[in-house]
Amino acid sequence: MKKKMFTTRLNVQILKRAKKLAIDLDRPLNAVLEEALQDLLKKYEKRKPKK
Repeated sequence: MKKKMFTTRLNVQILKRAKKLAIDLDRPLNAVLEEALQDLLKKYEKRKPKK
């Protein structure tokens, strides 16, 4: 899968929690954030009305 770098700003407390979770899971922070974003997209795609 091709990846692209981008920059964003996050709430400091959310970022700290995400970093701690990545350490606890022994996974890269990027992988944890990517999983979270995939879950969020699935959640809202289910709500999208079908045409």
